[in-house]
Amino acid sequence: MNKPVGASDLKAAKHRFTPQSHLNVDPVPLEPYGSQEFFERERERVFRRAWLMVGRIEELPEPGCFVRKDIELLSTSVLLTHSKGGAIRAFHNVCSHRGTQVVAAEAGKASRFVCPYHLWTYGNEGQLIGIPDESSFFAVEKKNCGLTPVAVDTWEGFIFINLQPEPEVSLLEFLGPLAEHMVDVPFTFADNCFVVEAEIKANWKVVSDAFLESYHIPAIHPETIGATFASRDNPFAHLLDAQLLGAHAAVSMYGNPGFTLEDKHKIDRIAQKLEGSGSVISASKTNDVADFLSHAAVNPTKSASWSMDAIYLFPHTQIDMGPGGFWVHQFWPLAVDRTRHVVHFYMARPTNARERLQQELYVVRVMEVIAEDVSNTERTQRGISSGAKRFMQLQDNEVAIRHSVNNVQRWVAADSVREALSL
Repeated sequence: MNKPVGASDLKAAKHRFTPQSHLNVDPVPLEPYGSQEFFERERERVFRRAWLMVGRIEELPEPGCFVRKDIELLSTSVLLTHSKGGAIRAFHNVCSHRGTQVVAAEAGKASRFVCPYHLWTYGNEGQLIGIPDESSFFAVEKKNCGLTPVAVDTWEGFIFINLQPEPEVSLLEFLGPLAEHMVDVPFTFADNCFVVEAEIKANWKVVSDAFLESYHIPAIHPETIGATFASRDNPFAHLLDAQLLGAHAAVSMYGNPGFTLEDKHKIDRIAQKLEGSGSVISASKTNDVADFLSHAAVNPTKSASWSMDAIYLFPHTQIDMGPGGFWVHQFWPLAVDRTRHVVHFYMARPTNARERLQQELYVVRVMEVIAEDVSNTERTQRGISSGAKRFMQLQDNEVAIRHSVNNVQRWVAADSVREALSL
């Protein structure tokens, strides 16, 4: 049985992760967080060239299903479809006639898509199948006028697109060592989730950074999850583990093994006891996620003093894994100082009132924590935008932030994706 990580284990080395990762320890420039010029370069050199995670295969459960995904930063609407042959396909949601967006619905099932402007009709596989008054056109070649395809691929049930006309690297090349680290993770309850979405007045990296370290938790979340992620032995919530995986990273966060709910949390105590979750940041029963928790990538140190893992998937996604399963954060840039933050929380469908109670409490707690983070990120952005500081000082347990900023700077400077990926 794994023993809880104590003070001696966590304090033995003040600088465990950054030197081991061969990162420099200099102050990190704040320009990427507040410069309009840098933001414009990010748009073209990062988001238009990287593989972007846009969903899960469970959103397209059978042939004929479709989902519309809008990438506001790039003024792009992408249509994901499940073709008759079973493949996941992706297309620009743009008619070949006059450029109108064809599909307005967010999701559904359809064998064909009809442009509302002049009723040009497309099949589920993107082919143009109907032109009203076709004889009045000038020798239109239907086979050349289908919906414009978008490069699409899947990995461990996640759907990725690449908006380059011809992607410079494959998805597996882009994922690099992360693909091996996460191979065959049994993502639980991926067919059921609730979504939290907010527009935040902060740069997308400011928001992302807030979820890549636990150093802030005792200060920002003292009444919600502070006592879950820190303890007398580990007052600053030092990480258990950190791994840099090519352009991506994985950090494993400490969990207070001595945490107990207080008397004032009577309902939480009842729900936790009834459902045997073993954690207040879980909406699942331990037995239901046993296979998930046993995977090598989940709690990689297999410590009893563990709360969760944060998997940073460059550039704008984090896959979080905890005692109850997984959830996904995405940070979509809207402007240099505005972000659309979308979180998908996956959990089993409740089968009785007890399970519903635990899930409702979990949702409420999550919403409280996110609200605390949002308030702080907007305050951070106001400070950055003042121009008072040119650099930020990062400590060892913020190694994933240092790595992510380095990545963005490298991609912005690189003339090719392969150059950007050469770490």
